[in-house]
Amino acid sequence: VEFLYCDLASMKSIRQFAQRFRAKNCPLHVLVNNAGVMLVPERKTEDGFEEHFGLNYLGHFLLTNLLLDTLKQSGTHSHNARIITVSSATHYVGELHLNDLQSRCSYSPHGAYAQSKLALVLFTYRLQHLLTANGSHVTANVVDPGVVNTELYKHVFWVIKVAKWMTAWLFFKTPEEGASTSIHAAVSPEMEGAGGCYLYNETRTKSADVAYDEELQRRLWTESCKMVGISDESSRVP
Repeated sequence: VEFLYCDLASMKSIRQFAQRFRAKNCPLHVLVNNAGVMLVPERKTEDGFEEHFGLNYLGHFLLTNLLLDTLKQSGTHSHNARIITVSSATHYVGELHLNDLQSRCSYSPHGAYAQSKLALVLFTYRLQHLLTANGSHVTANVVDPGVVNTELYKHVFWVIKVAKWMTAWLFFKTPEEGASTSIHAAVSPEMEGAGGCYLYNETRTKSADVAYDEELQRRLWTESCKMVGISDESSRVP
């Protein structure tokens, strides 16, 4: 195991990390996009993005795109490279506000978190479409880990914290259990060559209806490229 520092809330840090990784000339067979914050008070990343959207979504969007060439070079016909992105069941109630992705008009921690998780599903589906169109040996899938007993809940209301402390053993997954679907997506022979899937409890399932809106996927991708400062190569793909 070798550790390389990367702050997903910093576009500069992400670019530096990608540059350091590429300089090693190592293959990249699996990328798991798993960082995140939840229900944080209104605040911005160093780049001025609302934190849920900036860290949970844009950070992973930029990281994936910067490593995409390495992933494509690492995948083969019989062993695709795999991208796994961790979303949440909250995406089912999320709304994507393309005219206010930074939640400037009206900030709600729950709304901002759900929007960031919906964006990750839309991103995954669009990414798989582009990978397929380019004939790349890379698959992209999105997973819901379930309700997991981690520090992600440190910003919830104190009453919920007490309830969580009292019931975690019964209703919450352990971190190991929560990781199982991501691991399944990353290494299971069953998932070889399968992309554009939404997985829960290691099973393919249906995501929110809005996530399948291809026009919304395209518009989010284009806007995301502008926000992180990369060229939109997808504009040449129908």
